[in-house]
Amino acid sequence: MAHQAHAYHMVDPSPWPLTGAGAAFLMTSGLAIWMHFHNMTLMILGLILLLLTMLQWWRDIIRESTFQGHHTPPVQKGLRFGMILFITSEIFFFLGFFWAFFHSSLTPSHDLGNCWPPIGIMPLNPYEVPLLNTAILLASGITVTWAHHSIMEGHRKEAIQALTLTIILGFYFTLLQAMEYYEAPFTIADSTYGSTFFVATGFHGLHVMIGSTFLTICLLRQIQYHFTSNHHFGFEAAAWYWHFVDVVWLFLYISIYWWGS
Repeated sequence: MAHQAHAYHMVDPSPWPLTGAGAAFLMTSGLAIWMHFHNMTLMILGLILLLLTMLQWWRDIIRESTFQGHHTPPVQKGLRFGMILFITSEIFFFLGFFWAFFHSSLTPSHDLGNCWPPIGIMPLNPYEVPLLNTAILLASGITVTWAHHSIMEGHRKEAIQALTLTIILGFYFTLLQAMEYYEAPFTIADSTYGSTFFVATGFHGLHVMIGSTFLTICLLRQIQYHFTSNHHFGFEAAAWYWHFVDVVWLFLYISIYWWGS
């Protein structure tokens, strides 16, 4: 196209959606094979293909937004609406888990002994590691807001420091949750309690890892001078996602760890 008479981004043909779909297929198939036959080869191949797809797809988007100027104000508006709709879909995703938990806990069936937690289940103490993890995520919400204000005010070094702190807190949360899972006195196979606990908190943990990766990419971009006070939607989307993860954890802590125990 010799001349573009509009502000919208006509995306070039890309192989990454196809390779990403192939990687997802290999990982899910490989996960099933690993669980049934204890062979991780296919899952590792899928993971490698997924990582390569992520790196190259993100590289292309960074080029389009930072160096080629394709992310004009109308394009950024579309990206904002897209991120809002994505987070809304995630809210309903977690709503299903909360629905399952409250359906089982508010009216326990005979199979559960007509009580909650079910007979034989020793729930985790909500005032130990779960409370520490709550404090960690709340602190990370403060540091990511600090990073956002630093970018808007042009304080580059402060933004780098705040983002680094946020990422460290995110990975610390993941480490503590992994230790909690390892030492938990029940498993995902232990009645409805184990199923709802591990599925809800496990998917939240996955979202923390995704958010930590999101923020790590933003930190690398901030170090490379990619963000300005007026053009930093990549970081803004990461901050929105991180705040969403924080809020979901508060509901998880109050309902599953504190009330549910």
